[in-house]
Formats: sequence, C-alpha cells, structure tokens
Amino acid sequence: MLPEIVFTTQDLPASDRFEAWTEQLGRTHAPMQLSSERTADYRGHQRLIGLGDVTVWPATFDHLVFRRTPRLVRQSDPEVFHLSLLRHGDGAASWGREQVAYRIDDFHVNSSSRAYEISTGPDPVTIVGVEIPRAALDVPADRASRVVGSRISGREGMGALLAGLLVQLTSDTSAYRAADAERLGTVVTDLVSAVFAHALDAESGLPPETHARTMTLRIKSFVRRHLGDPELTPAKIAEAHHISRSYLYRLFQDEGLTVASYIRDQRLAHARRDLTDPGLRALPIHAVAARWGYSRPGDFTRAFRTAHGMAPSELRDQALNRTAVDGAHMDVDAVRTTALDALTHH
Repeated sequence: MLPEIVFTTQDLPASDRFEAWTEQLGRTHAPMQLSSERTADYRGHQRLIGLGDVTVWPATFDHLVFRRTPRLVRQSDPEVFHLSLLRHGDGAASWGREQVAYRIDDFHVNSSSRAYEISTGPDPVTIVGVEIPRAALDVPADRASRVVGSRISGREGMGALLAGLLVQLTSDTSAYRAADAERLGTVVTDLVSAVFAHALDAESGLPPETHARTMTLRIKSFVRRHLGDPELTPAKIAEAHHISRSYLYRLFQDEGLTVASYIRDQRLAHARRDLTDPGLRALPIHAVAARWGYSRPGDFTRAFRTAHGMAPSELRDQALNRTAVDGAHMDVDAVRTTALDALTHH
C-alpha cells in the first residue's frame, strides 16, 4: 500500500477544527490566510499520498477562501506548482487582474511563488490536489509559470489522461506497493509536464523519454476503452496514434511488456471481475467473454485457464459459493443481534 496520512477535522473539538485545517493546508502547500463562513464547526477531510517528491491529496471541505499574500510568498516559498482537479462543487481564483472560474473536472493550476486568492462555493467541494516541485518538470520554469491561471479541462486530451490517473490512483491505493511510490511520482510528473507543454503548445520541447512515457499512457488508456473490440490489434492501435508498429512495440518493450500481453491481461482482469460479481451471475460466460473482446468462447476459456489455473465456470462457482456462505454468516449474526436486543429490552 502507498504511504498515506489521513487528516479529518471531525477528530477534533469543534472550536479547534478551523485552525487545525488552516495549519494542515499550510503544511500541504504553503502558508496561507484562510477564512470561511463555517469556522464555528469546520468540516474538512484530507488524505496525503506520498509519491517521492510529488504529493497527491484528495480532500473534501467546507466553504473556504485561500489568500497567499506577497508577504507570505517572501517569507516562505517551497517553489512548487499546485494542481487541483475539481470533482464536486465550484470555485474561482484571481491573480490581480486575472480571474478564472472552474467547473467540475477542470484543473486549477497555481504556484507557491505567486500571490493569489481562491474562493469556493457555499457547498462543500471535493478536489484531488497535486503538489509537484517546480524543478521536477521537464518544462522550463519561466515557461511553466505561464500556465498558472489557466483552466485546463480534465475531460479531454492530455488533461483527461492526468485526471484519469489521479482518480484511479486515489480511489484505491491498496493495489500498489510502497515501492511503487517513486515510479508513480515519475508518471505523474511526466503527465503534468505534458499537460503544461500542451497548454503552452510546446510539446516538441519535451525530452524524448517524457514523450515516450506519455504516449504509452495514452495508448494504454485507448486499449482499456476498446477492450470489447475483437479487432483490437497492434496495427489498429498504431494507426489510431499515428505511429509505426515497430515504435509501438518498442514502447511496450521498454516496460517489459508486449502489446498482445497487455491487451490479454486487461481483458482477463475485467472478465474475472465480472465473473466474481454476484450482480452479473445471470450473464452467460460466453457473454462475459464477448463483452471483453473474445468472440470465440473456446479461446476465452483457454486463455483464462492458462492465466488463472481454472476454467471461468469454476471461478464463478467458487465466487458464488463464497457469497452464499458470507450471506449465511450475516443472517446468523442478524439473528443473534435480534435475539440479544430482545433480551436486553426484556
């Protein structure tokens, strides 16, 4: 599991919550002046996920106004860029005469080296924040600073790739090992560099290795979206991304993979999830296979048995039996609880 620290104001007395939240955000990004309409009983929840030099922090909090003044910048500047992916709620930011309002799935880009004011709407907001050292980006600092104040969409293009990675990463960190943190930090850094370069129309200035890693992420995202297509082939993938097949193969070889094995593993992983889902037990196995790109059930069964050491039907039976046993245990616990409640009330 990735290193993670959870902070919630609900663990504190109501009178201490807002001051503690102010201190927490000051340590997360940079010292700020915060104000809110709900200081009397402030609700804020944050998870800090460490990825080497990069920090990702999903958070939900009440109305807030952030102010980083020129004096605070002079007193303390960690020299980091901050990105916020807005998931729920709304917000706006101003840098002197520059003002930007943000919509759901927009990225807000900020810098600890600049004074600013940010305000959220009256309802709680949910964001995924990213803190990344200015020196870590593959875009020159003076050019990268020009992205500050931009509204970058997380619904399309490079922004969608970054948003997808952040949402997947923060939804469940148990799928990763602590040793993955540095690697994931590199991936996030590469994607942020690519997002900045795209915003500056300067992608040609990125180092070749950043281009390669970004292209690989883009291709993997494309593959996952088209797993149900039985005609998903290396030739089709290469054509969709305007690259040669030899370059496509080289990108995956650099990660110790082949294109075919990545497609197969993704299809089988999704099929396994469906086969163990009690809500899909009525879906025939051949339909599950077709759903994930296997037009011939026999091919699916052979591939599944090779990967998991059992037939798809065996896995489904095991999963359903386990669900039935768990349900029986729950029923017994419910009976015991009811009986205890009855005895207590008598």
